[in-house]
Amino acid sequence: MLIFCAASSGVAATVFTVKHVTGNVASHPEYPDFGQHRGAFHSSLGLGKVLASWTTNFEPSVKWDNDWDRREPEHLVKPSKLDKDPNDVAKELSKVIPTASRHLFFIRHGQYEMASSRDEDRILTPLGREQAEFTGKRLAALGYNYDKLINSTMSRAAETSDIVYSFLPKDLPRQSCDLLREGAPIPPEPPNGSWRPNANQFFEDGARIEAAFRKYFHRADVKQSQDSYEVVVCHANVIRYFVCRALQLPPEAWLRMSLYNSSITYFVIRPSGRVGLRSLGDAGHIPPEKLTTT
Repeated sequence: MLIFCAASSGVAATVFTVKHVTGNVASHPEYPDFGQHRGAFHSSLGLGKVLASWTTNFEPSVKWDNDWDRREPEHLVKPSKLDKDPNDVAKELSKVIPTASRHLFFIRHGQYEMASSRDEDRILTPLGREQAEFTGKRLAALGYNYDKLINSTMSRAAETSDIVYSFLPKDLPRQSCDLLREGAPIPPEPPNGSWRPNANQFFEDGARIEAAFRKYFHRADVKQSQDSYEVVVCHANVIRYFVCRALQLPPEAWLRMSLYNSSITYFVIRPSGRVGLRSLGDAGHIPPEKLTTT
């Protein structure tokens, strides 16, 4: 017999006693009405459809799209080459299957001056520069052989990138990208009453930020023989939208997350196209008294 006790703060505990029963409980003589009342029983526990995930025939509500980056091997081979002997087809497919993983580290810029609306005046505060130093030290301590450092062209991101770069190898290639500038990716759900850009801003920024996602999120090229490690310094809205898109979650959910300044969001894209989120807004390298979200 198993006894489960469930309680929350300030709420009396509810005790469930579950007797071990062999065979199908729905047809067990001690529980003649279980099958009839099973739905009500599930609802009373607040489980609903979740119980289906405990079975072997669970059907996901949304299936993973393996061809999300349009780089599935079958789509990289000319159709005429697929109308061959199975052995020849396998040989053709093997030529376009990557073997390396891509590791992407997205850094949110440090705290910045917000008094002005001009980008050139919105530079890092003294605390923001200190936050960026902590992040540069953290990236260096991780010990990866970084392949490139990319940053948004906005002042606060470029300055953060400069500080981070000072802790990394001096021969590390650097790039800047307008696509990574801050903006309004898509109207959030639920809406935010205090932040309501005009529809034209979503229309313009959304296309640009989606283009940035397609540029930086994809599985490795077949010619890439070793795992790659790239650092990208940009903005909270951009990173949160990328999280939703990369994990194939509703993109409208991006505003439900919050990111600390100079935090690290770490993705890995496997050769199969599977995407993993190793960390979201990791700021453990920054002392608690120096954490901000502005």
